[in-house]
Amino acid sequence: MGAMPTLAPTVRSLVTGTPPYRATQLEVQAAAAELFPRLGARQGLLDVFTNAQIETRPLSRPLEWYLTPHTFPEKNAVFIEEARALCLRLAREALERAEVAPGDVDAVVVVNTSGISTPSLDAYLIGALGLRPHAARLPLWGLGCAGGASGLARAADLVRAGYRRVLYVAVELCSLTLIAGDESKSNFVGTALFSDGGAALVVTAADVPGPAPLLTLHGAYSTLIEDSEDIMGWDVVEEGLKVRFSRDIPALVRAMMHGNVQEALEAHGWTRADLETYVVHPGGVKVLDAYEEALTLPAGTLDASRDVLRRCGNMSSATVLFVLEDVLRGRPQGRGLLSAMGPGFSAEHVLVEFPAPPLE
Repeated sequence: MGAMPTLAPTVRSLVTGTPPYRATQLEVQAAAAELFPRLGARQGLLDVFTNAQIETRPLSRPLEWYLTPHTFPEKNAVFIEEARALCLRLAREALERAEVAPGDVDAVVVVNTSGISTPSLDAYLIGALGLRPHAARLPLWGLGCAGGASGLARAADLVRAGYRRVLYVAVELCSLTLIAGDESKSNFVGTALFSDGGAALVVTAADVPGPAPLLTLHGAYSTLIEDSEDIMGWDVVEEGLKVRFSRDIPALVRAMMHGNVQEALEAHGWTRADLETYVVHPGGVKVLDAYEEALTLPAGTLDASRDVLRRCGNMSSATVLFVLEDVLRGRPQGRGLLSAMGPGFSAEHVLVEFPAPPLE
């Protein structure tokens, strides 16, 4: 394995968090049976909640709030309120942990897909945190679950381009996309999976003073599959953002991921043998199973992904950053791959390296 490049971008801090409310999966299942009486009467569909292998989920509002229909403007107003509060709390702590003063931030990247804010959330953060008004701004919208990986890659690109201290935030309030009167299977499955959370990271040049790097970012690889926009996304309806899911997602992952990961590694001169750690977005249990099968991974490789899904559900772009936080607790070493898939249909991979422990 080659030496770590001296000037590769480094992650100096990672903070995750959720809105103030939480519900168990059993409570959400009972609420769904009330919201969708026709679908709730079919045990086979209610089994979606059990099969999701989720125990609890963070939410932006108490569970009772979701039992009443809300307009798109009402839901989006909640999104702006809660997303701003969560972004601010996480970003402030990430900067403190990275020992970066707000006035020294050169660029801000904010990823979200579950609500609309113009001015974008990065503009709010600049004012609320006291960042320099001349900081470069890169709001990324519409990447869905792939956004956590893609945003990390773009933050690293900014560092490579000369922006020495980059604040990166991903925030998703997916529960607010629930449409109370919609008994489509996609809306029902979304109700069984979606939740709310955010993450903030500080990515810097390697020679910026501060705490020891959590990991180094070596490169990234993006793939967009032709004619696949029907696989996943939002349809905009009167009540807001209506989820679009295809049953083909696990089959697509199973068919493409082996070759796609191989291409990502070869593009940077890496091989599968180099990888010791996989950080994978848990879009759902079947997606994780498909990823494991495609890459013939040993049992337990994706335990962190399954644990985050169990504790938090699917928070879209932010989820893979929760997985990264869990992985870091295990003090990994060597090279790894961070992967997420999303609308498009797309796959995003980031090649990472975890530092060796300091010599005694």
